[in-house]
Amino acid sequence: MVRIALVEDDAAYRGQLQQFLARYEQEHGESFQVRLFSDGDEIVEGYTARYDIILMDIEMPVMDGMSAAERIRQVDEEVVIIFLTNMPQFAMKGYTVDALDYVLKPVSYFSFSQRIQRAIARLRKRAEKYIMVSVKSGMQKLRASQITWVEVQNHDLIYHTLSGDIESRGALNEVESALEEPGFFRVSKCSLVNMEYVDGVSGSDVIVAGMPVQVSRARKKPLLDALNNYINEVSK
Repeated sequence: MVRIALVEDDAAYRGQLQQFLARYEQEHGESFQVRLFSDGDEIVEGYTARYDIILMDIEMPVMDGMSAAERIRQVDEEVVIIFLTNMPQFAMKGYTVDALDYVLKPVSYFSFSQRIQRAIARLRKRAEKYIMVSVKSGMQKLRASQITWVEVQNHDLIYHTLSGDIESRGALNEVESALEEPGFFRVSKCSLVNMEYVDGVSGSDVIVAGMPVQVSRARKKPLLDALNNYINEVSK
């Protein structure tokens, strides 16, 4: 569920943007919870960090969007702000409040959907998964997106990462459960790969970050299907 605040004094634009959000939900399989505000002072009053995205008109009669965003940033550094305006020279000041982008009025669905897609991508990046692994010196925190693949070697786990290899104790089944998301795939009894770093499939190997990793015969077809689904998903 993505929580969105829509701050717009023009009722016609509010209605249009609500329709755009509903269309985006249907096309991309997202789920939005939308709250409407008709002026900047309404969202600022008693504001708490409860939203993921704020769609903010800049020109409003009581409190303009830039002033409202400045007030919001005092208590919420994380919310993604996208400005709505027909005067881009004002939106260019958005860097002062770390705005992600702006949409020019009259708003087209294509430009609006592109900004929403960027906003959701930023949210997901912030929500990136980490795992804790046991190492000789204690415990180490690993970012999932930095892991290229994991293998069992002499009853130890080897995490191959962008910054080097890390040796750990544990079971690959536990790692697979901890990394249970579409980006990781078990290619054999001994190997788990991050499809973000798959360069291709060659014979009985999958090439991961330039390294060949053996795929069991039973897992090759499921791997190809999963890889195809993964590529289609990230290309949306």
